[in-house]
Amino acid sequence: MRIASWNINSVRARVDRVLAYLDDHQIDVLALQETKVADSAFPVEPFEAAGYEVARTGFDQYNGVALISRLGLSQVQTKFPGQPAFGKDGKEPRVEARAISAVCGGVTVWSLYVPHGRGLEDPHMSYKLEFLSVLAHDAVGWLTAAPSAQIALVGDFNVAPLDTDVWDPAVFEGKTHTSPAERAALTRLSQSGFSEVTRQHLPDERNYTFWDYQQLRFQRNQGMRIDFAFCSPALSARVAEVRIVRDERKGVGASDHVPVELDIS
Repeated sequence: MRIASWNINSVRARVDRVLAYLDDHQIDVLALQETKVADSAFPVEPFEAAGYEVARTGFDQYNGVALISRLGLSQVQTKFPGQPAFGKDGKEPRVEARAISAVCGGVTVWSLYVPHGRGLEDPHMSYKLEFLSVLAHDAVGWLTAAPSAQIALVGDFNVAPLDTDVWDPAVFEGKTHTSPAERAALTRLSQSGFSEVTRQHLPDERNYTFWDYQQLRFQRNQGMRIDFAFCSPALSARVAEVRIVRDERKGVGASDHVPVELDIS
């Protein structure tokens, strides 16, 4: 079984690229983030024609997550229990389209798009920390209820846990993604009983998953490692190999993130 996670940065703009990737890499389940499309406008038909089922949640051109599976989709959930809402500038808070799960081939796969934070003093940062805190709390509950559960929490976590996960820590001083509060919040998820398997299999420094479009970041390899896979103990034991597909950042129309693949024995 091959599970992949990819912040696609607009699925409608890159549907042909996603279809080619699914075929070339023989992906069984693909978790997408930042699909940037309402459910009614999601390009479902091309994926169904290729033999995949689609579950998605999205409201507009912001956020959005999806699961694309050729192993079936059952027990679909479009948020985790207690998932916080966000509202600003007088807008009514709402639970954004940042989480979706389904059982695929016996594994519960969550596609997660953690809030960016925007700035250390921005209300969006408090929202980000609450999002991660509630997720960690729920993760503990899932394992308490079913210690042998097969669960994968994959996606764009918008946190670089180590200094070597960014090309230059000094650039991020006083900014988002590397602050002590964000790193502590992600550590709590690691302490929930779930293991971050990409680090276990790819421990080398500077295995980036994101490169900004500006200032030739990709060409200079000035990237960040912010896309991860947290697996329950039972599933972690089955992870045989992990890959970061760097070549997907190349070429015309690439997303600023690349896929992360898990091979499950």
